[in-house]
Amino acid sequence: MNNVRLRTRGIMPVQKLKLLCDAGIIKGSEGHPIEGNQFQPNSIDLRLGEVAHRVRCSFLPENEKVKEKIDKLHQYTFSISDGAILEPNCVYIIPLLEELDLPVGNYTAQKKLFNGDGQTSEFQLLSEENLSAKANPKSTTGRLDIFTRVITDYSHRFEEIEPGYKGKLYLEVVPKSFPIKVRTGHRLNQLRVRHGYTTLSDQDLLRIHNTDPILFDGSGNPLSIEEIKVKNGLFLSVNLQTEGSNADDIVGYKARKHRDMIDLDRINFYEVDDFWEPIYNRKGDHLILEPEAFYIFASRERCRIPAQLAAEMIAYDTGSGELRTHYAGFFDSGFGGTAEDGGARAVLEVRSHDVPFLIEDGQTFCSMKFEPNTEIPKFIYGTEISSNYQGQGLKLGKHFKQPA
Repeated sequence: MNNVRLRTRGIMPVQKLKLLCDAGIIKGSEGHPIEGNQFQPNSIDLRLGEVAHRVRCSFLPENEKVKEKIDKLHQYTFSISDGAILEPNCVYIIPLLEELDLPVGNYTAQKKLFNGDGQTSEFQLLSEENLSAKANPKSTTGRLDIFTRVITDYSHRFEEIEPGYKGKLYLEVVPKSFPIKVRTGHRLNQLRVRHGYTTLSDQDLLRIHNTDPILFDGSGNPLSIEEIKVKNGLFLSVNLQTEGSNADDIVGYKARKHRDMIDLDRINFYEVDDFWEPIYNRKGDHLILEPEAFYIFASRERCRIPAQLAAEMIAYDTGSGELRTHYAGFFDSGFGGTAEDGGARAVLEVRSHDVPFLIEDGQTFCSMKFEPNTEIPKFIYGTEISSNYQGQGLKLGKHFKQPA
């Protein structure tokens, strides 16, 4: 019998995720088993299925299955097995290849109860807390301005999957700036599994930073405790100026409208200038964002995620401005390297809603919350896996040609 013992609360690392897959708690669909390269340090990539449903609008199923809602809002269905184009600002629901069978409750080592219906199985989960899951877009998805959210049957919230959920996963996909060509197996989102739910307090963050730095200045020097902004999480600010005030330096990008499609299979292929308008270093320290335009900036601070932690960037509080920042929220253990590496800048995907909005260099822009891993991941970001954005500065998605 295979036992998985969970003694500590937190995010499940790669080695535990693999055990959950072996046990059928996370599983692929017929003809599409889980692949080894889906695993990240703290998450598993989710893959698009074989068809896409064009629906009239977004929705939450509440008291119904997702399929029942699709039937009510359905316009047409088409295969994406050999590739298909999704048009901007249209809502598509795509069943994913992965399914979940989360335990209906926690089973302690003392109770010695089997997962599921209590019948003998090859797998026994011994845990103190329930397992839940949370999904988020992958970094490249956000940088292409593709709005995505995972939906589950009977759910009243996007992206969050309750303990005991058993069933299919669906992805709402809304390309915003560019048409995109997708096919079965493409990975737009990722899933984390939690044992219980524990976020680090502000005091915990400050104590950890004091001995294992998390935030650094632009030169890679750890920030002092006094310089770090914390309030129910750790805050980052936006960078609109570069060292030396060189007018040729690019500090951001604005998506061009009415562009050609982007085929997600084509990596390092598209010319940047065909899709993006560069924003250059300027004498002033502010910029006015156009309503509904899409921008990419970098954080002023450099950050790193220690191996024992996982992080998530949170959509900005609209009480501080009508901004949506950072569609892609997960930051894996090891992002930014070691303390000696001096961290990496976070890329901020930004849209101002309804009205023009002024932003200034150094303006507080986004919040990051941190959770412990149940144990150190077997591998971390940037090592043993192909990590596209390790050590990044301001960087567009991997589909655009990178500077030599």
